[in-house]
Amino acid sequence: MAAELTSTQIRSISAIKRYLMLATLTFTTMLYTMTVMIANVALPKIQGTFAATQDQIALIITFNIVATAVVTPASGWLASRFSRRNLLICCVSGFIVSSTLCGASQSLEQLIVFRILQGGFGAPLVPISMAMVLDTFDKSEHGTVSAIYGMGVVFGPIIGPTVGGFLSEELGWRWVFFLLVPFGIIVLLAIISIIDDKSKSGSLKLDWTGLISLCIGIGALQLMLDRGQRLDWFSSYEIIIELIITIAALYIFLVHIFTTNNPFINFNLFLNKNYLLGLLIMFLFGTILWTPLIIYPPMMQKLQGYPEDITGLFLALRGLGTLCGSTLLVFINKKVDPRFILSLGFLLQGIAGMYMANFDINLSAFDLAWTNTLAGFGVGFVWVPLTLITFSTLENKYLNEGNAFWHLIRNIGSSISISITIALIIRSTAINYEDLSHFVSIFGDSNSIITLKGANSPDSTSDLVKLSSEINRQSSMIGYINAFHLYYWIAFAIIPIIMLVRLPSRRTK
Repeated sequence: MAAELTSTQIRSISAIKRYLMLATLTFTTMLYTMTVMIANVALPKIQGTFAATQDQIALIITFNIVATAVVTPASGWLASRFSRRNLLICCVSGFIVSSTLCGASQSLEQLIVFRILQGGFGAPLVPISMAMVLDTFDKSEHGTVSAIYGMGVVFGPIIGPTVGGFLSEELGWRWVFFLLVPFGIIVLLAIISIIDDKSKSGSLKLDWTGLISLCIGIGALQLMLDRGQRLDWFSSYEIIIELIITIAALYIFLVHIFTTNNPFINFNLFLNKNYLLGLLIMFLFGTILWTPLIIYPPMMQKLQGYPEDITGLFLALRGLGTLCGSTLLVFINKKVDPRFILSLGFLLQGIAGMYMANFDINLSAFDLAWTNTLAGFGVGFVWVPLTLITFSTLENKYLNEGNAFWHLIRNIGSSISISITIALIIRSTAINYEDLSHFVSIFGDSNSIITLKGANSPDSTSDLVKLSSEINRQSSMIGYINAFHLYYWIAFAIIPIIMLVRLPSRRTK
């Protein structure tokens, strides 16, 4: 990536120009966060259109994140080779086209391919934008501008589900993707008008062996996790082959980066304790970041019949909570130890997860709303302090590379977590369906689940079908509850890791 600006160069840029750049880059980040979020609210309707199973429809989310993960590390080389401005213009243009193709997809396979393209084009947007923000402002302003930039992460989850849910309900799920096009055009025009960083550097070489082996390893691992439940895991030759490919590719990647003179990832990054802890925290944060947003739509729509527009509003409450947390952080981030703020953020997410794990089949609108809002509020306390902790002791020359790998780790954590969560729900549903069936009798009213809903004892085929459907509904709810248990366990487990972080004795003012 282009070299970072010196203090003299930063001062040469007018304050108005710097904040216009900040606004443009924040809007660019918002476009990407809308991409991840906006499809969630329409997943049940897409599933119905293509007659897909729950694990198949999850590929729309996971493959998009995987594409983002594998392209993200190359962001630095791409920016260096083609300049930041040209890269942003190319990526946003490709993003607009791929979003249009997503909306026009005629099969699940087409939609997955176009989502992969969408994730690939969107991958450089966040690391390039974040690096430019940190590069354009002096270190003394990093806390404040990071909080403002974090609004891009916040508004995407608010606008995406809210507007997308309404469009999906009124016009169909395809308009969820078409919605991204006008936003993309606005971002493209803003980048052309405001961003003028055209600097290039042909000296930065890309380690193709490292990149390709990492891409193959991540792709094979994700495919194994996505298809494992359907193929009964290691009883399938396909899963075994994917595991072998994963191990071989990641082995090549690790051996290569430790032995080559020009590694894909500089080993010196991992010698910095704070950065290493920041990577671990970011990976675990990635595993819980999207969990409620993946679980809520099918849980609300399939178990209680909520329409897409109402589901979108509930998802937007999470974004609203994040907005409140991020706004509060603007005023307190310089006064409070970032380790305390970060711990509080994960504590709030863990508490929200504990209450989610106590949901029952009769989903209360109030409980759905306040738990999701509280979880979002906790997320609002994560981005800025985690950024400060991770990069507080890292030398400027490693900033761009370290930032790209940091986002890569988050995306890997998210994609793996989504696959495991879906597999956990499906497996728990099947196990609990079998267990609950043993307690159901078709010969008596008192112990028949269907009588709990006011129906008569089943004495016909249609009644038996209703009984089976109700058992499956109850079993699915237990599966969702198990996923929420995993969610809050991980949130609480992160807090002790934060205590290991040691900040510089005197923070830059």
